[in-house]
Amino acid sequence: MKADLIISGGRVIDGTGQNSRIADVVINKGRITGVGDFADVEADRTLNAAGKCVAPGFIDAHTHDDRVLLSSPDMSCKISQGVTTVVTGNCGVSLAPLENVDPPPPLNLLGDREWYRFATTAAYANELREEPAAINSLMLVGHSTLRIATMDRLDRPATKREIQKMEKLVDAAMEQGASGFSTGLEYPPSISASEEEVIALAKRASVAGGIYTTHMRNESDDVHLSIDETVRVAEQAEISTVISHHKTCGKNNFGRTCETLPQIEEAKKFVQLNFDVYPYVASSTSLLPQYLSKSDRVLITWSDPHPECSGMELSQICEDWNISTDEAVDLLSPAGAIYFQMDEEDLQRVLKFPGSMIGSDGLPSDRFPHPRLWGTFPRVLGHYSRDLGLFSLEEAVARMTGNTSSTFGITDRGYIREGLCADIVVFDPETVIDRASFDDPIQAAAGIESVFVNGELVYEDFQWTEKRPGVLLSRAA
Repeated sequence: MKADLIISGGRVIDGTGQNSRIADVVINKGRITGVGDFADVEADRTLNAAGKCVAPGFIDAHTHDDRVLLSSPDMSCKISQGVTTVVTGNCGVSLAPLENVDPPPPLNLLGDREWYRFATTAAYANELREEPAAINSLMLVGHSTLRIATMDRLDRPATKREIQKMEKLVDAAMEQGASGFSTGLEYPPSISASEEEVIALAKRASVAGGIYTTHMRNESDDVHLSIDETVRVAEQAEISTVISHHKTCGKNNFGRTCETLPQIEEAKKFVQLNFDVYPYVASSTSLLPQYLSKSDRVLITWSDPHPECSGMELSQICEDWNISTDEAVDLLSPAGAIYFQMDEEDLQRVLKFPGSMIGSDGLPSDRFPHPRLWGTFPRVLGHYSRDLGLFSLEEAVARMTGNTSSTFGITDRGYIREGLCADIVVFDPETVIDRASFDDPIQAAAGIESVFVNGELVYEDFQWTEKRPGVLLSRAA
């Protein structure tokens, strides 16, 4: 027996959450062909991982990477964290199926009119296959995108005929490569959508074996009502469901995860329900007035009329310009922002919740992005697992790999196991940490040493190899 690659002597953390062990990992033709003692096996290449951790490549459960997979296929912001697969099309926002529009917020988070050029999901999927990225992706079709594609006005529920049009688009998207359906019910394009509209579309995704993810209608005062709505959709559509970036926003709601987490736990008894979470107490999206009153601080991440304001505090801009907050928002828009509106104790409770998944929710188009874009996964490993001891390293890795692959139906990766695809990250448990900060957000993490996607080395020692072996994945029905 001769191997393409042996990663030898590392601490193998297999993605299940169970205890790690010292073992060799053998790779042939892009797959794991052995885990154990293979000291006598010859290999074209051997990577000595003694003192390091060998884990499944991390799966980012919540991204807005639809465009950057095409525009920056090296995916440096993700592979430098050890991420080998991203779930795109979240929060109701997907590039397809939609063309020839000036995207309103939050669709403009993916890019301008130039990027909304895919009339069908197949067109987007084909371009991604023809010009692959360094990492894999799993695609969702967005509700807001569908509404804009079919409705003349967004400030009302869809009519029966419009719902039927959207149902056909969901059917087509699922046939053409999408693995599920997402909503962003708190955002202007979908805030007027009825629950019945959402259920009808989620049912179409369910019929095709898909998943449903939701940025719920409310994450602050009425968060409990939004969870109830989410559970009703999951139950009536008979669909596996993910609550996106679970949190409780605004000082009035600090501590309310003590209520929401038991509510979710109870719902899990009769519906398939999970959530993702990012390890920060600040969120980021378009600059929208509805978030300002809940936030202690607001940082501007980009502004088309005033790009010089990227990275500045909104309060400082108001002071410098001698204007009100409302006036500043009008002058800056279209723009993006970071909102400091969550509590650290709430965040830690959500991170610790059994079965939870890690998702970055990063916005790669932002000029001055939230540090989660570059720092999410090493922050969980270094800060929350190693430094704070919130959970074991094995549990941390499971939140980034096995939990996510199981939830999203990714059957051929997410674990270190014989027969699975060789998406693997080698990291130093003593030094791994996020280096991206709110002051300096575009920084590669420390301690991520080697990253393999489908058996190909894509990142090593802070260097990108320029290989692009990523593939478009499909959810197992």
